[in-house]
Amino acid sequence: MRIGVDVGGTNTDAALLSGDSIVATAKVATTEDITTGVFAAIQGAMSTGGTGSDEIERVMVGTTQFTNAFVQRRGLDEVAVVRLALPATASIPPLTGWPPDLSRAMGCHTYLAKGGYEYDGREISALDEGEIREIAKDIGERELRSVAISCPFATVCSAMEDLAAEIIAAELAGVAITKSSDIGSTGLLPRENAAIMNASLLSIGDDVVGSLVVALEKLGIRKPLYISQNDGTLMTAAHARRFPVLTFASGPTNSMRGAALLAQRQDAIVVDIGGTTSDIGVLEHGFPRQSAVAVELAGVRTNFRMPDLLSIGLGGGSRVQTGEELRIGPESVGYDLIRDALVFGGATLTATDVAVAFGYAEIGNRANVAHLDRSLLEECRSWIHTILSEGIDRVKTSAGDQPVILVGGGSCLINERLHGASDQIVPEHSEVANAIGAAIAQVGGEIDCVFGYEAVGRDAALAQAREEAIGRAVEAGAEADTVEVVSVEEVPLTYLPGGSVRVLVKAVGDLASVEV
Repeated sequence: MRIGVDVGGTNTDAALLSGDSIVATAKVATTEDITTGVFAAIQGAMSTGGTGSDEIERVMVGTTQFTNAFVQRRGLDEVAVVRLALPATASIPPLTGWPPDLSRAMGCHTYLAKGGYEYDGREISALDEGEIREIAKDIGERELRSVAISCPFATVCSAMEDLAAEIIAAELAGVAITKSSDIGSTGLLPRENAAIMNASLLSIGDDVVGSLVVALEKLGIRKPLYISQNDGTLMTAAHARRFPVLTFASGPTNSMRGAALLAQRQDAIVVDIGGTTSDIGVLEHGFPRQSAVAVELAGVRTNFRMPDLLSIGLGGGSRVQTGEELRIGPESVGYDLIRDALVFGGATLTATDVAVAFGYAEIGNRANVAHLDRSLLEECRSWIHTILSEGIDRVKTSAGDQPVILVGGGSCLINERLHGASDQIVPEHSEVANAIGAAIAQVGGEIDCVFGYEAVGRDAALAQAREEAIGRAVEAGAEADTVEVVSVEEVPLTYLPGGSVRVLVKAVGDLASVEV
């Protein structure tokens, strides 16, 4: 027996599973303190399923709290950014291109030091340990408790980042350190940005994970807690405290994983319709397709793994705006739907009202929308289906129709076949697919680095990458005997000599049995 939880901005969902069988689900309003909402959702699922706390083996949680904190610039730590690169990169300092208010939130504490590598592992300059100690001294004087370390081509060789981290940790007891080689991939600035983002979230990570632990303790559940990552896999609570940035976009990812189980499809397009937005992504072998380009988050360019999603400002709470031109969304009443929508006695025409008026959604009081003009309703329905059909077309990589799975509480907006769908599936429990996705997730590890095939050989390079990916999966909480490599990607870097190839390897395994 295990429980999956998704803590969203509006609702907190819980799903109780026995194996792959869904025993019970629950949906409650998200609370400001997190603990109360999580407690209520889990308690609701356990009560419905007639399950005691001693029967629960594991709890898996997906949350948007870290994403929201970064986007809203709320509660972020000031970060000391140490780049090992001189004499290179001096013309483009850390935090370049960041929104001014966000860089101010980071504190603008940047340090450039000697070090760094070329693409083939040759040193730009040797690391000066004395210089790093001086930097550590200044960081201590500024009373900074979070440090991000970056280095050119750290994905080729991380030795300088590792040594600098050891020195700073020895000089500043208790300081939290994030190395760019642990998070991002090729490209100094986006990888450095990802490390800074992670470092700024470490205190929030402690608070959020701590709140989840408190909720489980109140429920009498004393079993391992796992947190969802944005690639559809899990990490231990301890790992999440170190790398909170890896939870970004985990909500839509959980929905896609849950959709795969509910619809019994490993390859399909998933449309997750929420209260404010619709997220459209592609399932490949049961996991979300990953983005092949750098992703901007809150105006910051990063290159750590993220699902390839198309987000559209259309959901159950989207406002219908009439006039010279009909428009639905992107403005939404959000969690005020039960107060503002016409079917609940409010004064705002929403997408949910349209669905109820047509009779394919049973929400609120249908009599409140009986007066709506039929031609307006038809125009709204056509607009909703057209927008989502265009979204499906944008994520497809071939012209042919493909299976489409509809999930999320807003899936009731659709009552016709979307263009481009060979088969349109709305599975049972689709409204809590995100929580179900969290409950079924495995533990993953990934490596993204550059090898010179001429120097090390292709076989040796791939063997090393596989070993490191498996090691990261085990470190994140996977049972070593169950870990297997599920994907290997090689991208020749033709603009670099030496047979340089970017290698991406992903490994997944079952959760290890750990008592707490």
